[in-house]
Amino acid sequence: MGYELAIGDRSYSSWSLRGWLIFAKGNIPVTVRKGRMYGPDFQRLLEEFAPAGLVPALRLPDGVVIAETMAIAETMAERHPEARLWPQDPTERALARWMSAEMHAGFGALRSHCAMNLRVAYSECAPSADVLKDLERIEMLWSQALGKHTAKGPWLFGDWSIADAFFAPVAARIAGHSLPVSAKAAAYVETQIADPDFRRWRAMGAAEGADQPSYARDWPQKPWPGPAPLTARALPEDTTARAINSACPYSGKPVTHLLEMEGRIWGFCNAFCRDKTVADPAAWPAFMEMISRTG
Repeated sequence: MGYELAIGDRSYSSWSLRGWLIFAKGNIPVTVRKGRMYGPDFQRLLEEFAPAGLVPALRLPDGVVIAETMAIAETMAERHPEARLWPQDPTERALARWMSAEMHAGFGALRSHCAMNLRVAYSECAPSADVLKDLERIEMLWSQALGKHTAKGPWLFGDWSIADAFFAPVAARIAGHSLPVSAKAAAYVETQIADPDFRRWRAMGAAEGADQPSYARDWPQKPWPGPAPLTARALPEDTTARAINSACPYSGKPVTHLLEMEGRIWGFCNAFCRDKTVADPAAWPAFMEMISRTG
């Protein structure tokens, strides 16, 4: 038995994003179990991962369930030192833990006013003084790391770490709500939302079904500020078109659902595989490799 991670809606569950990134960036195999929030399916998931009560929740290989993203992060860092989930330098690691802990516990004004919603972006959201104060504090935290490790990479401590997982939904909120930040902070936000794993998470969220109405806001909208996806469209199930490929690029199973991109038809083993690809084709290496092989 391996790891099992319970998550909520990818488009809206910021804590689920943090937990999932730890496995994705650490290249740690995990089975993801998802429930649609605010409904019976989600309650069934929580019952299966009792006594956690919230997502993300992690079932360890021995069957024990743990909750809280910080506990999950520390557990995986301890069990998988080869993944280098925290900075290797002790001082940097201490700073990263501090920043992650403060993010875990605070910034209520930002969370409340700018709920994470990866399906829409706003050109204006009328942030309150308390939201701006939260942003000022976040920039102060980021400044403890950004600019000091540029030789190693674009993340808070150069290489990606758990601290970046904790601030990924913050970056999504800043980008998706056009919040005012400095040029240095804006560059870090761009790193987050252009990251391939973040793009795949967002694409999977787009494929999960209808919007959650409670997240809708009456603010002017704009295109999502991340990399513009290639244009693709899902074909109806009763289409007579035939796919170029006979096996799904992800599972290897026979194709049943089709999409069209650049005048060519590609097949997938289910609607979710197809729709996550439609949302952002270039985010999926297996798909892009398949189409490159066929010319």
